[in-house]
Amino acid sequence: MSKTTQNTLTQTRISEGWWEGIFDGSNDDAAALKAWHLERELDGVEVLPLPGAAGKLAVRFAIPVSILSEGVQTVLFRLGDEVLTHLTLIAGVPLEEDLRAEISLLRAELDVLKRAFRRHCAETVG
Repeated sequence: MSKTTQNTLTQTRISEGWWEGIFDGSNDDAAALKAWHLERELDGVEVLPLPGAAGKLAVRFAIPVSILSEGVQTVLFRLGDEVLTHLTLIAGVPLEEDLRAEISLLRAELDVLKRAFRRHCAETVG
């Protein structure tokens, strides 16, 4: 891995089971780009030339069905020990219910804060 080049990997989209991004850095480093899930290296990272973008490469990663399960799953894109970016997948009914409950709680707390703020403003002005 080149120490003089700042390598970056930026997600551009997820489409039809493929994670896609742009790698900006050394071509030699791009060949060493790996995807990891739960401390296990995953196959399926493709690095391709990006027409019309000197010094940048297209990166594609076929999201494996084997990592899709309830809860939060994170795929790390690494060069050696350096994490360049990550993909977070959230799935499952229980998690969906948890998120709805959390949003509901946040809305209720926001309503309490709004009322207290309005009351404080009315007392300060009056």
